[in-house]
Amino acid sequence: MNFCLVGAGFSCAVIGRELAGAGHRVTIIDVRDHVAGNCHTERDTETNVMTHVYGPHIFHTDDQEVWEYVNRFTTFKSYVNRVKTTSMGQVFSLPINLHTINQFFGKTMRPDEARAFIEQQADTSIEDPQTFEEQAMRFVGKELYEAFFKGYTQKQWGCHPSELPASILKRLPVRFNYNDNYFFHRFQGMPEHGYTKLVEGILDHPNITVKLSTRFERSMLDEYDHVFFSGPLDGFFDYELGRLGYRTLDFERFTYQGDYQGCAVMNYGEEEVPYTRITEHKHFSPWEEHDGSVCYREYSRECGEEDIPYYPIRLVKEKALLADYVEKARQTDKVTFVGRLGTYRYLDMDVTIREALDTARGFLKCVEEKKPAPAFFVEA
Repeated sequence: MNFCLVGAGFSCAVIGRELAGAGHRVTIIDVRDHVAGNCHTERDTETNVMTHVYGPHIFHTDDQEVWEYVNRFTTFKSYVNRVKTTSMGQVFSLPINLHTINQFFGKTMRPDEARAFIEQQADTSIEDPQTFEEQAMRFVGKELYEAFFKGYTQKQWGCHPSELPASILKRLPVRFNYNDNYFFHRFQGMPEHGYTKLVEGILDHPNITVKLSTRFERSMLDEYDHVFFSGPLDGFFDYELGRLGYRTLDFERFTYQGDYQGCAVMNYGEEEVPYTRITEHKHFSPWEEHDGSVCYREYSRECGEEDIPYYPIRLVKEKALLADYVEKARQTDKVTFVGRLGTYRYLDMDVTIREALDTARGFLKCVEEKKPAPAFFVEA
């Protein structure tokens, strides 16, 4: 069969590789002039630092098959994400851990003592947190919430934390030990030569043709047996029902001779500081040595028509519009919507790859059983 996959990020690269491996012809197109989507990495010409062009991505997963899959195509180096935050004239460790608690409150508590202390700080009158603010107040109390969550969240999402659902703050945002590894997962690392080389490796198959700087037109549906679409769901329908809401990011790049901040990620939790964080990209490749440094100040704002969409907002208004687009998608033949934009969900890289593998396998089963493929293998 002959397939078109729209978007050269992880979703379509993985699906395309699985289809190509099953003997089908695959054409992957992307409107940009590079593969790997927002995970695109490249060497900075001034410093030779490997930069994450659209903001940093750290690979972390508990999914052994996904970990083994990406390691087929590149070498991963050990990397532990240790995030710091500047607040009230001090630098603290994130996520909130025993060191953060003791430093913030000027104490030397043991884990059990800290657990009891934080429970005293918490607002236990909130039995069923409904908003982000209630979730934070219930689990860490007012002081830690205001120091580390309130301002950062307001800048990131452009609204007060009381307007955001509790689900955004999914896990208990505190650890009662000195573990400052930002992630919990078994497998963590960075591709030695960057994410773009990883995606190029996935796409390196004789049955795959890649066409960059190429825009998808719906008339292309007639040229292929099936299309996998990883672009914006509302964009596929030319936004005829309205635009789904996203946050976008602006990056202010600057260079520095030496080590600018001593860590990869420094958050700024105070609302008065206009940016959310500064990332120093040479620290994402600690096995390399560079005299110069490349840093990005990161600003979050509402996504405009010409901007790159990063984070789906998924509040009440957007969910209602999403339901209408999902219904239109289900009535469209020969198209399956995939990935972060195609399903309007925030997805980590490992989840994106897992869903792509499952989608490809599900689709091949539909072909084998001569059944029509659904518009969504994962619910939007």
